[in-house]
Amino acid sequence: MAAVENGRAGTTARRKVVIVGGGFGGLTAAHELSRANADVTLVDRHSHHLFQPLLYQLACGGLSPGECATPIRAALRKAPNVTVLMAGASAIDAERRELVLDRGEHLPYDSLILACGAETSYFGNDAWGEHSFGLKTLTDAVGLRNRIYAAFEEAERSDDPQERSSWLTFVVVGGGPTGVELAGQLGIIARHSMKGYFRRAQPSTATVVLLDAGPRLVSAFDEKLSAKVAEYLDELGVKVRQGAKVSAIDGGGVSFEAQGSEERIAARTVVWAAGVQAAGFTGAVAAATGAEHDRAGRLAVGEDLAIAGHPEISVIGDASQLKGADGRPLPGLATVAIQQARHVARGIRAGTSGAQGPFRYLDKGALAVVGRGKAVCSIRGHDITGRPAFFTYLSVHMYYLSGGGPGHRLKVLIDWISARTGSPQDQVIDGELESVAAAPPGARA
Repeated sequence: MAAVENGRAGTTARRKVVIVGGGFGGLTAAHELSRANADVTLVDRHSHHLFQPLLYQLACGGLSPGECATPIRAALRKAPNVTVLMAGASAIDAERRELVLDRGEHLPYDSLILACGAETSYFGNDAWGEHSFGLKTLTDAVGLRNRIYAAFEEAERSDDPQERSSWLTFVVVGGGPTGVELAGQLGIIARHSMKGYFRRAQPSTATVVLLDAGPRLVSAFDEKLSAKVAEYLDELGVKVRQGAKVSAIDGGGVSFEAQGSEERIAARTVVWAAGVQAAGFTGAVAAATGAEHDRAGRLAVGEDLAIAGHPEISVIGDASQLKGADGRPLPGLATVAIQQARHVARGIRAGTSGAQGPFRYLDKGALAVVGRGKAVCSIRGHDITGRPAFFTYLSVHMYYLSGGGPGHRLKVLIDWISARTGSPQDQVIDGELESVAAAPPGARA
C-alpha cells in the first residue's frame, strides 16, 4: 500500500490514520473519518470518552460516573473502519511515521492526529498535588466526591471545634469556569442538599472559599458578567477572594498572599482548578519532530494545524498552540477541538495528509453555571444571565453529550436539574471513612 507522500495519497491507497486521544477532538475526528477511504485507529489510555463539563456534578454527588462518561467503543460502534486500542502512546518515529505504544507496539500512519488533551498543572509546585484534588479525570471526580462527603462524616464524629471547622472548610483555587462551578455547587451542598442529614455537625455552617489570583472571576467574560458571577456565588454563601496568590498547600490548609500580606485558611479539602498543561506525550512529540512548544507544553502549529515540516501530523484541542483572529491563543474549549477535528478530517477525506487550508475558529460564545438556576452566557455579543442563561447552558451541554444509548440525554438532564435538591444515590462514599479521609489526595490510585 502506498503511503501518503508530499501531502497527498495515491489514488488507490487505503490510508492509515492514527488518532491519539478519545476526547472531544479525537472522537469527533474518528466519527468524521468513519466513511473515509482509510483504516483509522484511535488510541486512548482509558476506555471511555469523558464529558468534562459534568465532572463537577459527579464530584458533588449530582450525577453518577456513567452519566459523565461513555465507552469509546460504544460511541464508535457504527464506524466499521475504526479500531479502538486501550493503550498509551509513548513515542513517535517521525521519520518512519510510526506511533509507539506503551508496550512497544508500532502503529504505522499516513496521517497522525494528536488530540491527547490536557492535565492538571501546579505551575511547577507539583508537591501541592499531594494535598489537593484536581478535576480532570473520572478518578479525580470520584476521589473528590468521597472526600467531600467524608469531610461531613468526620465533622460529625469530631468533638474538637477547630478540627470540626477544618473539616467543614472547603477551598477551591482558581476562578475559571471549573472553579466557579465547583464552588457554587459546594455552596449548594452545604446550604441545601445536606439539610437534615446530620445531628452534631451542621452542614449549613460549612465555609466555602474561592481563591483567585486574578482581579476578577471568569476573565473570558466582560467585567459586567464577571461581577454577576461573584454576586451569584455570594448568594450561595461562597466567600470569594480576588488577587489571592497561593504560596503553599499542605495537609492542614492553604497559605496565600493577598494585598501584600500572608494569610492562611485551615481546611482539610482543597481543590486545585487553577491551571492545566498539555498531556505529557506532547513532550515526546516535540523531541521527535523539533516542534516548538510553550510553557504549558502545547505544541506550536501552523494555520493548517500541522507541525512545521510534518504536514502529516496534526495537533488539535488542548495539545495545540494557535492564535485566533484576535491575536490571542484559542481557548481550551470543546468547541475549539471539535471544529479543528472536523477541519483536519475534511482534508484527509479529500486525499491530503491533513487539513487542506487554514483553520478559522467560529466563536460561539462562553458559558458558565454557578448553581440553582444561576448562570452567565456571552453569545455573539449578547449577555444573558439568570435562568435564561442556565437553560441555555443546559441545552448546549446536552447537545454535545454523546453516547449512552436511548434516553441518555434525557436522564442526565433530569438528574442534572434535580441535583439542585440533592441526589442521595450519588452521594455514596466509596470506601471506609479512615481510608477515604485520612489518605492524602496525591496517594490515591
